[in-house]
Amino acid sequence: MQEASLQGLLKTLFYIILFYYLFRFIARLLLPILAQKVVEKANQQMEDKFRQHQQNQSTTAPESAPKKSEKQVGEYIDFEEVKD
Repeated sequence: MQEASLQGLLKTLFYIILFYYLFRFIARLLLPILAQKVVEKANQQMEDKFRQHQQNQSTTAPESAPKKSEKQVGEYIDFEEVKD
């Protein structure tokens, strides 16, 4: 059976701390770049959807205008206010 030594424990803790700070350092360098790329991609997708919506709206707008009914329902009276 193997016994744990103080030297092995310190070596393991050193590697854990080293990898932790190395990861933080790399994350501070790469995360702003990664976030900028995500924002640019989302912005591009929004612009594409906006253009598609504008194109769809411009092609369907004249055709989709509701037609007014020619059927008369009743007599309409225009009232005017009378002052005393």
